[in-house]
Amino acid sequence: MVAAAHRRRNLLVPEVEPWPADAGPVIELDQVDVAFGANHVLRGISLPVVPGKTTVVVGRSGSGKSVLLKTMMGLIRPQSGRVRLFGRDVTEASPVELLELRKRMSMLFQNYALFDSRSVVENVAFGLLENSTVSRAEALALARDLLATLGLEGAEHLLPSDLSGGMKKRVSLARALVTNPEVVLFDEPTTGLDPIMIERVDQMILLARQQFDITSVIISHDMASTRRLADYVAFLHDGRIVQYGTYDEFIASDHPAVRTFVEGARTSRLSRASTTARSGDTADPAAEPPLGEPVIELVGVHKYFGDKHVLRGVDLAIYPNRITVLIGASGSGKSVIIKHIMGLFKPDAGEVRVFGEDIAQRDPADLNDVRRRLGLLFQHAALLDWLTVYGNVEFPLRERTDLPKAEIRDRVLELLERLHIADIRDKLPGEISEGEKKRVGLARAIIMRPDIMIYDEPTTGQDPIRTRQIDDMIQEAQEQFDITSIVISHDMASTFRIAHRIALLHEGRIAAYGTPDEVRASPD
Repeated sequence: MVAAAHRRRNLLVPEVEPWPADAGPVIELDQVDVAFGANHVLRGISLPVVPGKTTVVVGRSGSGKSVLLKTMMGLIRPQSGRVRLFGRDVTEASPVELLELRKRMSMLFQNYALFDSRSVVENVAFGLLENSTVSRAEALALARDLLATLGLEGAEHLLPSDLSGGMKKRVSLARALVTNPEVVLFDEPTTGLDPIMIERVDQMILLARQQFDITSVIISHDMASTRRLADYVAFLHDGRIVQYGTYDEFIASDHPAVRTFVEGARTSRLSRASTTARSGDTADPAAEPPLGEPVIELVGVHKYFGDKHVLRGVDLAIYPNRITVLIGASGSGKSVIIKHIMGLFKPDAGEVRVFGEDIAQRDPADLNDVRRRLGLLFQHAALLDWLTVYGNVEFPLRERTDLPKAEIRDRVLELLERLHIADIRDKLPGEISEGEKKRVGLARAIIMRPDIMIYDEPTTGQDPIRTRQIDDMIQEAQEQFDITSIVISHDMASTFRIAHRIALLHEGRIAAYGTPDEVRASPD
């Protein structure tokens, strides 16, 4: 544990007295407006950040949460209004003053932002080594103590590439805390993590508040995390704070935007009562049509990477015209299974049968005919920025087929209509929403008429409303285009909404497999 003498005194500005708990908000926004050209992002924002408390900012994707965080740090200066940081108006502070104010804060980035070439302990100590008068020996000792507090003892000399996602998150938290900041800003700290790891990260944030007496501002999409962590919840909608108060007050709000958001997040995901008559559910397995022969089957698949045994005798059947969701903790083997199905990896033992053929016996360079029957929707759509929506969807047909231009045009226009994106056909990716980008990415994959669609974490980083929209998109695609869908997911609510079959992975094994009801009833 960090020594008591260092707990409150900031090591980057040790001469500065910590902000008193009774001195008012440690950060305060007063009627703040921020615009980028014609894009008015924040509109008259007023928000106090109470010292020693945790304020969680929630809202739809694109509502301005990240801009709000940067404005709090003085990285973005408002067009009007006041931003007070430790009582100082940042619009009146000189660059040197602003830098000194920022030294009293730290930030945990969504994607870790670790230095790949530095060890874990060097990553944690970096801020002290570069910006303080603390000796190298003392900085490294403080970093080691903090790593031990966060359960990372023994990992000090590993590189970030040797760490799991959860371990990287803890290293990032240690780096954010090692200077003894008064305020820590968390940018979506649980995005991309499985439910178990989300709870662990929440516990780390609670521990940091208790042990180091910090003030926290957290941007989040996760309502379970918000309930666990928040002293105050601020709901951001259309650039305005439309609700501010306790979590219970937030849940009880009658503001239409808040009600829609809360209802979108609400799910009885492990309750039998949650099954409905929706086409993606399997409330009555006996009424389900016959499964037929698997289009994909893994039989006794083992995979090693050096000494690491990643897949441990995986048996998995993917049935035609169904949505199969692979879910499990980070590092459980989900992506490794997908890469075996695509022929990118060969198993060290076992068979990988795709369309009835053991592709493990074929040369990887000779698998193009199999891969042409697979479509892939990447997590972030991966659109070509310089092409319009029409051009992105047309691209695979133009580059990989000899179809006449007229036929290509007809196929593209028909697909845009069926996926409800014909009205944005002439726009560039930068001009459309994230949800629209997902549909364009799906159209580009489906235009080649694959037999199987693979979705790589399609709901990661999405707010509850957009998550439901993506779920609907996956179900519509499966029904309209008569395809088999495989979804990699961390999202339990999404999984139980859309899946016909769920494969739950744990440490390289299938811990449970079956319909949603069968997985709910698993004794594991």
